[in-house]
Amino acid sequence: MIKIPSAQPFKILLVDDNPDGLLVRRLLLEELGLEVETALDGEEGLQRFESGKFDVVVTDYRMPRMNGIEMIVKIRERDAAARIILLSGFVEPLGLNEENTGADAVIAKTSSEPATLARSVKRLLNRAPARKPVGAARAARRAVTTRANAS
Repeated sequence: MIKIPSAQPFKILLVDDNPDGLLVRRLLLEELGLEVETALDGEEGLQRFESGKFDVVVTDYRMPRMNGIEMIVKIRERDAAARIILLSGFVEPLGLNEENTGADAVIAKTSSEPATLARSVKRLLNRAPARKPVGAARAARRAVTTRANAS
């Protein structure tokens, strides 16, 4: 993998309740030359986001206490321009996408996830942050919750 050139390392917040997934993704992102801070659930992730400065947030969708979309809504309330990637093994069944989650990128947990994650992080770091409306993230949370409950 190619390192992301930077005079100062970019900071990534990585949130996942699966310690193995957290470790593998952390190693991948650190191999790119990024500084990675981790959290084991959405509540801890939100606390870390509020107390630090992160260039990109990468979060899992299904987590205890606060899922990824709920965390995205709360992050967008605090910083509408935050760059956020949502990971999920349920992208297809739940119809998760950028419009209905409030994320800047949605990545399926498949065999191509590592390469897709690396490309998405690089793309977001090289782009000016888009200001996503908070209301859209709230509407997305309702839509996805409704769809998930119907399954």
